[in-house]
Amino acid sequence: MTRPCVLVFAGSDPSGGAGIQADIGSVGAMGAHALALITALTVQDNDRVHAVYPVPARWLQQQAQALVDKIDIAAVKIGVIGNLANAAIIVDVIRSLRSRNPDLPVVLDPVMSSGHGDSLTTDNAALMLAGLIPLATLLTPNLPEAAILCAGDRRAEQQVDTLLQLGCRHVLLKGGHGMDAQVVNRWYTESVSRSWSWPRLPGEFHGSGCTLASAIAGALACGLPMEAALDVAQAFCHRTLEQAFAVADGQRIPNRNVAWNQDRNKEPV
Repeated sequence: MTRPCVLVFAGSDPSGGAGIQADIGSVGAMGAHALALITALTVQDNDRVHAVYPVPARWLQQQAQALVDKIDIAAVKIGVIGNLANAAIIVDVIRSLRSRNPDLPVVLDPVMSSGHGDSLTTDNAALMLAGLIPLATLLTPNLPEAAILCAGDRRAEQQVDTLLQLGCRHVLLKGGHGMDAQVVNRWYTESVSRSWSWPRLPGEFHGSGCTLASAIAGALACGLPMEAALDVAQAFCHRTLEQAFAVADGQRIPNRNVAWNQDRNKEPV
């Protein structure tokens, strides 16, 4: 028995809530396998990021080369990048993979800072992402990230127009940073749009964005079309937050071991 593989570029989170640790569990829950490329070592707990140490770019390139030389890649997920040098390596890897498979799905989660605003990069985040956005099949910004990528513009429709014009094919604009009773996630392409609405859960969570983006990548790797992948990944992510657990005071950890697909009564509005 084999599983489709997702090449994941992300930082390591020693708290186990976000980063590559979240990615591995979420990709696996979709029925795929995560190939975990470490872009940065972080010093963080379940609330705050205290330091970020990008790995040398040559190490990242060596990690990627060893995998892509032997293993078929069904999708790519990009989280924390670390610095400009690592961004350049990721661009080269994706271009090489796309030369073999032009339709390779690439999910880009434009992570710039923690929920508390702690930086997750040592270089300018917008510059790091500039070369990757045109390669992205799906971009998954939250509201603050979308504003940064769009030079401070906070108008959703204008943000989406800007991001699509930058070259990505799909945008999932996440509403988790809003204040309404419902979390509304909006999906846009040049020809289609759709929204999902989920009840806003009490408290705060560490790694929800990583969980969602990686689940989408895993679903795409398993052959689901984009809309279906967004459906199942959001249902999974919401269930992990419903069943989140605490490791200390502060943000809770999404429970990525939850039996999410055995109870589909929790459907989006």
